[in-house]
Amino acid sequence: MTERLYYTSDALEGRARVLRCTEQADGRYAIVLDRTLFHPQGGGQPADKGWINSIEVEGVTQQDDEVIHLLAQPLPVGEVELKIDAEARALHTQLHSAGHLIGYAGEAAGWRPVKAHHWPGEGRITFTPGEEAAEPEAATFTHAITQWQSAALARVIAFDAGRRMVRFGDLPAYGCGGTHVRSLSELKEVVISNVKVKKGQLIVNYTVA
Repeated sequence: MTERLYYTSDALEGRARVLRCTEQADGRYAIVLDRTLFHPQGGGQPADKGWINSIEVEGVTQQDDEVIHLLAQPLPVGEVELKIDAEARALHTQLHSAGHLIGYAGEAAGWRPVKAHHWPGEGRITFTPGEEAAEPEAATFTHAITQWQSAALARVIAFDAGRRMVRFGDLPAYGCGGTHVRSLSELKEVVISNVKVKKGQLIVNYTVA
């Protein structure tokens, strides 16, 4: 099992130990560490970028309880230095946090979030309707999000039966393994680019300025 340091830490640099290095069919090497700062692709969020011992990490995936780091060069078993690409992490963190706020605003309008995609240039949240759901306008989301940002709600992380839960202030908690801003005061302007209902589902497209 790989300990996921990013669950409770915002650190961008640290140390870990290589447990296993396996050559892949494509010539790259799958590195398993005892712990990692790298968020793997999943949960609607792209994988972190960065370096292990100054070697670029070309991909990060999840396999059962292990996080797999793909490198072009092998690494021996032992201690290594980890460094996260700060710019990419910040963008992913901003987008994922904005996605949660859109989820909250949609729920307040009678919709239930069922799918999230927090990728740069592709941000969207998909909802199914509740009993009294009406199609909201973009301004509905913008108004709610702006109020929460003005209140500078703090990120709260807790664990419930081993499941990581993330919320802001007293807003509802979502089960989530992604990275988030520490406070909504750090979140940039959330731009709602499109709101539409398609085949009974509400789809909200967004980006962060």
